[in-house]
Amino acid sequence: MISSITFYILAVDVAKKIGLSYPIPFYSQNGSSEVLVRGINLGSTGATILSNPTNPLLQSLNQQLRQAFEIFQLLQLELGQETANEFIQNSTLFYISFGKDEYINLFRSKSAKGLGSDAEKLSRILVDQMTNAIEYLYDSNVRKFVFMGILPLGCAPRFLHATNDSISDGSDVGGDRDGLVCADDINNFVLEYNAFLEQRIVRLSMKLSDAQLIFCDFYRPMMEIINNPNTYGFKNVKNACCGEGMDIGLRGCMSMTMACQDPSTYVWWDQFNPGHAVNSLIADSAWSGEQMPDICRPNTVQNLVSSM
Repeated sequence: MISSITFYILAVDVAKKIGLSYPIPFYSQNGSSEVLVRGINLGSTGATILSNPTNPLLQSLNQQLRQAFEIFQLLQLELGQETANEFIQNSTLFYISFGKDEYINLFRSKSAKGLGSDAEKLSRILVDQMTNAIEYLYDSNVRKFVFMGILPLGCAPRFLHATNDSISDGSDVGGDRDGLVCADDINNFVLEYNAFLEQRIVRLSMKLSDAQLIFCDFYRPMMEIINNPNTYGFKNVKNACCGEGMDIGLRGCMSMTMACQDPSTYVWWDQFNPGHAVNSLIADSAWSGEQMPDICRPNTVQNLVSSM
């Protein structure tokens, strides 16, 4: 269950470490248990926690939940209910990343400065919906979950350049990027959502005592890379490798002909998503806890998988 290309790449990197090939998309599977047990990608290039009637192309969390339940039913039909339930309980791991597209849509349509308590209410609503999803999956015998927090959107090229174009003295923003500053008001809302989500996961871990839930912090390692790019082999932290307009951050990457010559030196692939080199670095750290420790709490993904 994945909301964007960023988290799909992270999920693929983690899947490789488990020994799985690329998880096939839900709509590509043929209903065979042999295919299903090798992993399924329920994600899309854009998805939101809440339903979005203005953009039907964005999958909602509930749509992906329905797909998960369809998979469970297919397993029960092929394997029998008892065997299927045992497999779901002992051998499945749900990698869940949502919230990013919700905030991108919000901040593209409204200024973060004027949102105030509305953004806090949104964070709580989103986390409540995530909680419901966890409990639905738990009731279907899922016991292992990995949750990704949201990255620092205020430093993404689209919002970074928009912020710096609209200010003259650098007030109300922070985090220098070669003279440019991240939108701290946006980042603060992201941090608030991440904190709400992690707190809720801790509470659910106590309530669902036989489940294992891990929260992986995408924000902190991204800021570490952005603030110390040379340490990690990056040269450009402010522009997108692929796209056009506003230093290649206004429009998305529509074709590979729009891409920079050496993506591995760019922190950002397009207007909102990190490049593959960043995703691989964070996936490695989330897996083992090495290089950038304590990304995932209270355990590493590797330790969670080893218990399966």
